[in-house]
Amino acid sequence: MVGLKAARLEARLAELGSVIVAFSGGVDSAYLAVTASRLLGPRALAITAVSASYPETHRQLALRVAREFSLHHEFIETGEIDRPEYRANPSNRCYFCKDELYVHLAATARARGIAHVVDGNNADDRGDYRPGRQAAREHGVLSPLDEADLTKDDIRQLARRAGMSTWDEPASACLSSRIPYGSAVTREKLRQIERAEEAVRALGFRIFRVRHHDVTARLEISRGEMARALEPGVNERLVAALKAVGYQFVSLDLQGYRLGSHNEALSLRPVP
Repeated sequence: MVGLKAARLEARLAELGSVIVAFSGGVDSAYLAVTASRLLGPRALAITAVSASYPETHRQLALRVAREFSLHHEFIETGEIDRPEYRANPSNRCYFCKDELYVHLAATARARGIAHVVDGNNADDRGDYRPGRQAAREHGVLSPLDEADLTKDDIRQLARRAGMSTWDEPASACLSSRIPYGSAVTREKLRQIERAEEAVRALGFRIFRVRHHDVTARLEISRGEMARALEPGVNERLVAALKAVGYQFVSLDLQGYRLGSHNEALSLRPVP
């Protein structure tokens, strides 16, 4: 079944002819970029956005994949943080971020004579609240992984077969997703969150988020790693590390890590 889906993806990319891949560095867009590069060669360009909203770990993952597979790869700077509607952090904040990104990618595609812009949206994303999908529709961005009915697990399996060293990297998202809706997004908050997550990662944790609540850091850690977070020595180091970046209080969310936990306060439907 996975092989058939992969074949559908390859057929779709061949049909598209030339693409710009919105390449975040995550496994979905990475696998799409690697597959597009294999099939289309220089007619596939992977572009990674650089802004205050995205952590350095994203950029490093993108660079690693680009080097390992000799991708045609570029970075561009995006200015979503300069848009008042983005900084206000409404529940559809992601729309303004993706709109900013796709404006740049569409302009690059026109300038380079590239036929399509594609993203790493997959079949599992259909049930999630993703206002960025509206921006994708407005800019004519295609989602070949979703069209091929490839799920996240499918993609990880195929990425592993392809020899991608990042095949099992944990899912990630922009740093603004750590800030509750309605609380302003600022460069200072984003930098504090990034430093906090770097500190948690340095202590050996893989799947987690530091949710920003003004002076409080609410730490979501996967259930498999939570017991270690409660070990006295590790616990003390976690608290000290997060206080060192400016938080006064550190809490451990007993529900553990889950994608989009800020959305739990909303009554929203997924964007088709």
